[in-house]
Amino acid sequence: MSKPEQHRYKMHVRAGDTVQVVSGREKGKVGEVVKAIPKTSQVIVKGINFRTKHVKPQQEGESGQITTYEAPIHSSNVMLYSSKEKVASRVCYTVNSDGRKVRMLKKTGEVLES
Repeated sequence: MSKPEQHRYKMHVRAGDTVQVVSGREKGKVGEVVKAIPKTSQVIVKGINFRTKHVKPQQEGESGQITTYEAPIHSSNVMLYSSKEKVASRVCYTVNSDGRKVRMLKKTGEVLES
């Protein structure tokens, strides 16, 4: 049996982008993308979608603990967010004066630098 093919999906968000959650339990919250996972089309956003993990003690005499971490959410549940205009927007791709392809917010016309 061969391994199923892994696809790498094109995503509209990158690490470092400011995004707003548009659906789910965390709807309306704004945060920065810490990590993008193109293989599963997911992103990890700072301060959003916290999970708790119960960690067993590894050595004798050590106590167990409960840790919290940010779980990934699907990239389709976030939109790019303009901090200046305080509005979420879709992204479009345009060519700037240098001839470089850049990302731009549709609502505000704000260009996102890479």
